[in-house]
Amino acid sequence: MPEEFEVGDKVKFKKSHPCGGDVWKILRVGMDFKLKCQKCDRIIMLPRSKFEKSFKKKL
Repeated sequence: MPEEFEVGDKVKFKKSHPCGGDVWKILRVGMDFKLKCQKCDRIIMLPRSKFEKSFKKKL
């Protein structure tokens, strides 16, 4: 069963962001995920398929 994600959840990816941060806050859920790096405040958009492939664990 796939994991459920909600706005406000914090997640960890397999690889870290170039700034060194590896914790992201979910800002939007749908076909695309909008994420905010908790270290440098960079905001990115990822397609659901790439997000689920990169996802490691929910915090």
